[in-house]
Amino acid sequence: MYKLFTLAKNTFVETLRQPVYAIIIIAALLLFFISPSLTMYTMSDDNKLLREIGLSTLFLTSLFIAIFSASGAVAEEIENKTITTVLSKPVQRPIFIVAKFFGVTAAVVLAHYICTIALLMAIRHGVLEHIDDPHDWTVIATAATALVLAFLLSAFFNYAYDWKFSSTAIALLAIFATLGIVFLSFIDKTWQFNPTENGINALDVYGSVLLLLAAIIIVALAVALSARFNIVVTLSACVGIFLLGLVSDYVFGRFAETKLWAKVGRFLVPNLQIFWISDAIYEASEVPIKYIIISASYALCYTTAILLFAIALFQKRQVG
Repeated sequence: MYKLFTLAKNTFVETLRQPVYAIIIIAALLLFFISPSLTMYTMSDDNKLLREIGLSTLFLTSLFIAIFSASGAVAEEIENKTITTVLSKPVQRPIFIVAKFFGVTAAVVLAHYICTIALLMAIRHGVLEHIDDPHDWTVIATAATALVLAFLLSAFFNYAYDWKFSSTAIALLAIFATLGIVFLSFIDKTWQFNPTENGINALDVYGSVLLLLAAIIIVALAVALSARFNIVVTLSACVGIFLLGLVSDYVFGRFAETKLWAKVGRFLVPNLQIFWISDAIYEASEVPIKYIIISASYALCYTTAILLFAIALFQKRQVG
């Protein structure tokens, strides 16, 4: 357990220090910032489209962080031959794979958490559907304060203690974003204490939790593929399986009763549609806790199976 925890912690820290990790999060935050402006020209309910675009951005952010982080954590160590030092400690190969999975998963959870708070803030602000609709300056001021404090303190720690700027900024942003969303949970847009009008919908939180479960499956898949292939092959395969998983019911489901290949495909490819609640958003229906529990069990089964497959792939891999 000590080896597992140490490897997972080192993987988590190394992932936070990767430039691509910070770049993807910054790009996602910018998309959340401009999303209320992008969705104000529809002929239907603009705020429903804002929710769907926000969840799509959240999903893609977790997807690419999972792929790039997992590839960097496993494939690059194999290519740079640094893995031989780790395995000679000795560290068993199954522990190495599982530790890499937990480390990358922790990094994905952190990024997903930050982006979820940004999504909730964007939804709280909403779309200005009429010219006389006021901005929610409470949200704007809170988000700006969190960003400025994270940037200034990260610059100070980098200068005074030589801390890595990007990873420090992300950690501080998570802390200040948490304080910000707690503040917004009690203060309305007129700066009054009014928890009943905080604009935070449980459906958006449930949607984020379901997307995180899907992202964890992609993390396991990326770790499994990167144990055998380089980052280009891993990226291509993960994106392909991701797209196939989103249309699993259409590609495999309708033929599963009569075609053997459809039965096999439906069994092997994770059905990511169950984690997407676009219909619930447009129909304004509720998502019961039972559905989240069943989806979490589904994700746990697939993740465990993929990790066992990854261990089997890596067991005989030549790394020296």
